[in-house]
Amino acid sequence: MDSLTWRPLTIEDAKPAADLLNAIETVDKIGEHYTEADTLQELIDPYADLERASLAAFDGDVLVGYMKVRHKPSAEVVHRVFVDGGVHPGYRRRGIGTMLLEAGMAAAKVVHALHHPTRKLVIDVHKAEHIAGVPELVRSQGFAPVRYFQRMERPLGDALTAIPSGLEPWSARNDEEFRLVRNEAYQDCWGAAQMPADHWRNKITNQTFQPELSFLARDTDGTPAGVLVTMSWEEDTAATGIRDAHFMVIGTRREHRNRGIAGALIRRALAAAAAQGYDRASLNVDSANASGGFGLFEKAGFTPTQRYVRWALES
Repeated sequence: MDSLTWRPLTIEDAKPAADLLNAIETVDKIGEHYTEADTLQELIDPYADLERASLAAFDGDVLVGYMKVRHKPSAEVVHRVFVDGGVHPGYRRRGIGTMLLEAGMAAAKVVHALHHPTRKLVIDVHKAEHIAGVPELVRSQGFAPVRYFQRMERPLGDALTAIPSGLEPWSARNDEEFRLVRNEAYQDCWGAAQMPADHWRNKITNQTFQPELSFLARDTDGTPAGVLVTMSWEEDTAATGIRDAHFMVIGTRREHRNRGIAGALIRRALAAAAAQGYDRASLNVDSANASGGFGLFEKAGFTPTQRYVRWALES
């Protein structure tokens, strides 16, 4: 521990951060591979305050552990602050993870006091269920599991029938409608918050966004009713040989639900992905989704492959 250098993350750490996350992947095997551009996108997140709410541990020039906090742009009753981080496999079991988590908990209180001091603070950690040591670490700090999320996948080798037409692909012209429909559709989703334009640009329409696989559904009067947004990571393809179309956003405005809109968006995106040579489609769903998302995705041919746990600490 004494040989390590501790300091906040900066945007110049994109390359060492990618190296660290790829080293973590070799052991934890959650299916995430990073380029420098990917980690830079996370470091320039407008809701990640690196100076006040991040910490990195370096052994010489090698990043061996990090944590960063992301606050919510808006909060009505509860402000859920995310603490993310990881430790290089060769440096685990030395207390680094504990130091980083404790620093993250303290930083969460700092950004909460700056942005939503009148709201209730809840600190969240989101990790794949199978990662060794995570349950013991977070439980030792008082966290408890509050929600489970399921990754689901579907191969694209089989023929797709009854492909719906009339759905509108993403364009610069309708980008704002995509964002607004997403915000309306996610209003009653557990833990979700409104996504301002700067957050949308950072998290959605970045270098991993696939506009040709992203679609907008309109009502008969032209009103935007539902959206599906697809993303894909080149480094995952390079590492696995599998080209994955990840459906990052699937949402229908409340007044347009139970009309088959989400199912039509999924079928259209699956067909487009298959036509463009993708090998697989994937998505994540809240296991307790009240709108029936899990059943909808099973009907579309998706099967569960990996579960994530949302750990929470009420402060």
